[in-house]
Order: sequence, then structure tokens, then C-alpha cells
Amino acid sequence: MTVATRTLGRSGLTVSAQGLGCMGMSDFYGATAEDDPESVATIHRALDLGITLLDTADMYGFGANEELVGKAIADRRDHVVLATKFGIVRKASDARFRGVSGRPEYVRQACDASLRRLGVDHIDLYYQHRIDPDVAIEETVGAMAELVTEGKVGHLGLSEASPRTIRRAVAVHPIAAVQSEWSLFTRGIEKDVVPTCRELGVGMVAYSPLGRGLLTGTIASPTDLADDDFRRIGQPRFHGANFEHNVTLVEIVKTIASEKGCAPGQIALAWVHAQGEDVVPIPGTRRRRYLEQNVGALDISLTAHELAQLDSLRAAGDRYADMSFVQGDTRERSPEPT
Repeated sequence: MTVATRTLGRSGLTVSAQGLGCMGMSDFYGATAEDDPESVATIHRALDLGITLLDTADMYGFGANEELVGKAIADRRDHVVLATKFGIVRKASDARFRGVSGRPEYVRQACDASLRRLGVDHIDLYYQHRIDPDVAIEETVGAMAELVTEGKVGHLGLSEASPRTIRRAVAVHPIAAVQSEWSLFTRGIEKDVVPTCRELGVGMVAYSPLGRGLLTGTIASPTDLADDDFRRIGQPRFHGANFEHNVTLVEIVKTIASEKGCAPGQIALAWVHAQGEDVVPIPGTRRRRYLEQNVGALDISLTAHELAQLDSLRAAGDRYADMSFVQGDTRERSPEPT
């Protein structure tokens, strides 16, 4: 199959219509180290299929994910649109601790460290992973823009940013993409963020388009997940009555999939694709068979009736136990008056 391409907003950056999220290859979803060879094989298969956009971040596995991706693309760099992120600060002594930094000096340090781990001389798309409420976005994006001038970064992006922050960022330097969680179960960006991006010519990258695996129909109980899987620890959607409600919604997805002769996850991805040609989902997997299944979603069309059925689904429970972690930019500091 030939994977179509998309241009992210008005940036001129062309990527595959669907990317590959690499986080789960190294972190958050249980033990991963023994799967490294399969993860590398999955990245290679993605490139063979025409998927060019690979997404990682410096905090995934405390840098291990960038090293893994770098190893996988070492002889294929020219075929990759490499995206990574900075801004979430973790302590190796306490994997649960997360802080945020958008300080200009930290931006430079983080970029240089990512370049070393990835083994490349430039990053195609560099995101601020979370907005620092204590640093004006103008300062952070200004520092990111310097990386573009120096040739270390090609394009800039933001993750989990509010419309106000996006507007302020674009006033400093063009923003190629805003990455946000977007799926049948996570619809919050549709009211304000999506219209803002479209107005400003910013592309949209949808992470967790499979609802952290729920929409694949393969998780029957939270006990199916490893004890250290963060979905069991920090995601209310996987707890108690919330989970029971959500799996009933998945049955509707499974019914539509059965009628179309495909997998539930393919229906979930087809729904994201139906939101517009300016939307690029980045489903994650460390298995070639699931990668190939996900790519198959590009061949699935949903009828108006099916879309209406899917649009009516409303998941129960927040996507994080502490939602301030993804909504912190609503408290973001404005520039000092001059």
C-alpha cells in the first residue's frame, strides 16, 4: 500500500497521513526492554510502508526512547520526519515526578541532549511537550526559534496548548503543528483548539487516537494491564464504573467493525481521519502486526450514519488523574510590560 501524505498547516512540512508514536516502546505500558528488537523492526516496517512521521520525546524512558529511535533510523535518516519533544522534567529517582520547564536555557540544553541521543544533526519537528505556566510562551518559542536559525531544528510545535497560547506562539514564530490527545474518547480540543489551528494555518497531530488501547477492544479488564502500567495508576478512565461504562461504548465500535469486516481500532482511526485532511494521527505500537493493522485504517471509509453513531459516544472519567498537567497553560504567565 502507498500511504498518502499531508502538509502540516501552512508550514510546508510534508508527512505521512498517519505517523507512528514510539512512546510505548520504552515507557508507561509495562516492561519493554525485551521488546527492543521488535520495536526496531516495527519502525523499519513503518518506513517500508511509507510512514515517515516518527514521534518520540526526551522524557520517554528517561531518554531511552530517543536512543531506540535513533538506532532504528541510523541508516534511514533521509526517509524520516523526526519529531521529538522537550519540557517535561522527570527525576530518575522518582519516575512519578514530573515538572515542566520552558526556560530558554533549558530549551537549548534539552535540544542538544536529544540530538546526541538520536544521533542526528537536526530534528525535523521540535515540540514543547507541556506549557510552562511560569515562563511566558514568547520566551520559550523565542529560544526554540533560535534553534531553527542554527539549523538544529526544522519546524516548531506545541503539545497540549490552549488557543491563547497558540496565538501568542505563532506571533513569535510559525508553528507547524499542535499535538493533542484526540480520539473518539477525547474530544476536548474540538471546540476551540481545532478552529484556532485552522484559522492560523497550524497542523494538528492526534496522539492516543486509540484511546490508550481501549478502542481496540482488546482490554476487557484493568487487570489485563501490567501492575506498573500507568493506565492502571493514573488514568481514571480505566477505573471502576468509568471503565465499565467505556467498555460498553467500545461494543458499539466493535459492532461497526464487524459489519465492515475490520478491527475496532481501524474504525477508531478512520474516525480521526474523517475529521479532516489536516489531521495526522500517530497511533503507537511496538508490534509489526498492530502497525500493519493501523495502517489499514487508511483504506476504511465511514458512512454518515456510522460517523453519527461514533460522534455520539462519550467516555467517562478524566484522561489523567491530575488534569492540571495538561491544562497548565491556562495559568501561563504573560510577558512583562515594557
